[in-house]
Amino acid sequence: MLSWSCSVCTFLNPPSQKFTCQICLSPSSQSSSSSSCWCCKACTFSNPITISSCNMCGRNKSIFTPLQRLSGDGGTSNLSLSMKRCSGSLNVDRVDDEKKNILEVIEVDEDSISESKDVDNSDKIFQTLNVLSYNIWFREDVELCKRMESLGLLILQNSPDFIFLQEVTPNIYNIFQSAKWWSDYNSSVSPITASQKPYFCMLLSKLPVKRFNSKPFQNSIMGRELCIAEVEIGRKTLVLATTHLESPCPAPPKWDQMYVKERVAQAKESTHHHLKEPSNVIFGGDMNWNDNMDGPFPLEAEGGWVDPWVDLRPDQDGWTFDTKANKMLSANRKLQRRLDRFFCKFKDFEIVDIDMIGREPIPDVSYFKSKKVGNKMQKLELPVLTSDHFGLLLTVRSLFKLHS
Repeated sequence: MLSWSCSVCTFLNPPSQKFTCQICLSPSSQSSSSSSCWCCKACTFSNPITISSCNMCGRNKSIFTPLQRLSGDGGTSNLSLSMKRCSGSLNVDRVDDEKKNILEVIEVDEDSISESKDVDNSDKIFQTLNVLSYNIWFREDVELCKRMESLGLLILQNSPDFIFLQEVTPNIYNIFQSAKWWSDYNSSVSPITASQKPYFCMLLSKLPVKRFNSKPFQNSIMGRELCIAEVEIGRKTLVLATTHLESPCPAPPKWDQMYVKERVAQAKESTHHHLKEPSNVIFGGDMNWNDNMDGPFPLEAEGGWVDPWVDLRPDQDGWTFDTKANKMLSANRKLQRRLDRFFCKFKDFEIVDIDMIGREPIPDVSYFKSKKVGNKMQKLELPVLTSDHFGLLLTVRSLFKLHS
């Protein structure tokens, strides 16, 4: 059996996960579309059954790369090497050197991952900070390298001080490590941790980080957690937090797997417990929130929380998942939701602006998707965007002068 994409949450499951989705536990689909494709064993790209070599990395479908997935015995990842080819960093004549480099990364002390880079803010009077939150879509069979390159361009163009990412996979993490922007940031996730999960959230910071922390939600069947970072700016502590709350996964027979109870409990645990005490907090991510179904987001009435989009753009819907505006999703059923959100509570900072990014198709890139129209299947050529979500860019500013 080849790798298969879950029909409910779209996660690409390994062949060993035969019966249920590794993420949402939905049963595997034996649709005709899966039998017409084969999944490359080197890079996991889904190829038409009629071709003999991978459209992504060029490997023959009968050849399995000798490097194995990262494991406790120090083995290296064939997928990480394959993904490095996407960014032009792999020379097939230097595989041994690549193996050595990966092993050197694995041996890095975990404590050194969160060591802060030196940042000189002494020339600034008031500190202005940009924060990017993006669900980058774990679908690796839809122009993964082009989409991550597009994400990198957005990061370079907007130069966020902090980045909140959701649905990062081990392969995407490997691509990031070769990106131009990667060395500017401190990451909350080490290479070892990144290799141990099917997908995860991640915090990135240009500023020195006092500590990173992770709080798994005990009621999550999807491995969801709250990721927290603390930074110090002008002797004021700013707490940054991101999450990916439990996803609604309606599926047969009842179509009632919406996980409202779990999602609301996770939101309350975040705002009423883990983020209650700090005076300055930026909390953002893919909340999977539906106000009609989930009710108002559970923010403490006396906590001073503000929803920047509602506060600054009350006349705009703010749909970050929009099958009408995102032409890559135009073959999907109509769905428009403000799934991605920021929430802030400040004593020493103020909200300046919030915007939506990643709304334009990647030039000269498309993919094909089959859609049933009436009794016939039609093959549609669709544009490709950075993700199935749009990103949010938040700008805040300190209310105090920094010491020169």
